[in-house]
Amino acid sequence: QVQLVESGGGLVQPGGSLTLACEASGITFSEALMTWVRQAPGEGLEWVSSIGLSGRLPMYKESVKGRFTISRDDAKNTLYLQMNSLKPEDTAVYYCTEGYLVTSPGGGPGTQVTVSS
Repeated sequence: QVQLVESGGGLVQPGGSLTLACEASGITFSEALMTWVRQAPGEGLEWVSSIGLSGRLPMYKESVKGRFTISRDDAKNTLYLQMNSLKPEDTAVYYCTEGYLVTSPGGGPGTQVTVSS
C-alpha cells in the first residue's frame, strides 16, 4: 500500500523560503514519477510540479517557474520541493502524489504553507 507523508510547511513572510519533503513507502520510489499538487482555501487541487525518473524532466506551473525547484533522493525515498520568493498566492496545502503532470491527491495528510506578513 502506497503511503506518502508530506512535511516542511509553515508560516513564512512574503519573499521567504521553505523546503517541503514527501517520504514515500509501499512503492519502488526510484521507478515512480512524482508530482506536487496544492489546494488553496476554497479552491480545487492545482498541479504545481512533476519530476521524472532519476530527476529528469522537471516541469513547473508557470507561476512558480524560477522560484520552485523539485528534486528527489531515491536512496531516501523522498521527494522535495524547494520554494523561494514565496508569495501570498502560494498559500495552500501541498500534497505529493505518484504520477507525472497529474492533479490528484496522493492520500497523504498534506502540509500547510501560509505566506503572510
